[in-house]
Amino acid sequence: MSIAVWSSLAAWLGAAVYAGLALGGQGLGRVPRLIVWVSAWWLHGLALAGSLFAHPIYFGFGPALSATAWLVLCVYAIESRALPQLQSHRATLVLASLAIVLAQWSPGHPLPPTTSFLQPLHWLLGIASYGLFAAAVLHGLLTSAAERRIRMALEPYSGLPVLTLERLTFHLVTAGCGALTLTLLLALVSALESGHHSEAAWRWDHKTVLSLLSWMMFVVLLIGRHFAGWRGPKALRFLYLGATCLFLAYIGSHFVKDIILQR
Repeated sequence: MSIAVWSSLAAWLGAAVYAGLALGGQGLGRVPRLIVWVSAWWLHGLALAGSLFAHPIYFGFGPALSATAWLVLCVYAIESRALPQLQSHRATLVLASLAIVLAQWSPGHPLPPTTSFLQPLHWLLGIASYGLFAAAVLHGLLTSAAERRIRMALEPYSGLPVLTLERLTFHLVTAGCGALTLTLLLALVSALESGHHSEAAWRWDHKTVLSLLSWMMFVVLLIGRHFAGWRGPKALRFLYLGATCLFLAYIGSHFVKDIILQR
């Protein structure tokens, strides 16, 4: 069988295991649940890796969302080794399963061939920034939920202190901002390279404007955190607004083009 067939098979198996773990994994012990989780994550990763060796390579809303979900789970896997009390969440597994199905249903469009090594690096860093900011948003939501439960005098949420969740959130924002900065710089260099340093090479379309707007929000958030000690709802508002702009910059636009308009 071809690489595309093996990739598709791994994707469907991974989606099924994610869904099964989300729906019926609560009755499993810690070790069996971990084995099933890692199996689904590896199948998901193999599906993404296989799609990179297909000819041609397809990319769009579905694959971008699938890669983002895989990176979020990758961040969780790394954190859970340092913080065993960090709990996995059923909603994350369900969303990962749906992202894989969406990538199979709507694989996007074939990428144009490129002779520059900057373009694949630009795509890779862009997806990495999406994954890091998606993980940061998830941690932000966990932080808000933990603070809300404390105000209501309920049991602590997830077993992690609020300050630990908040610190993890800003570590992810810092890493995501670094990846996004490199993504934008590579986009500018690649555009100048392909346009022979002409002003028209850098297109001020909605993708560029929203990406720069999200980058500025994240930079302001990090500056406010470092110099003014921003935390709580004020800091999370900047995080959510920046992440929304970044989502709309690429994944949102491809959702409209690939799913709604079907172009």
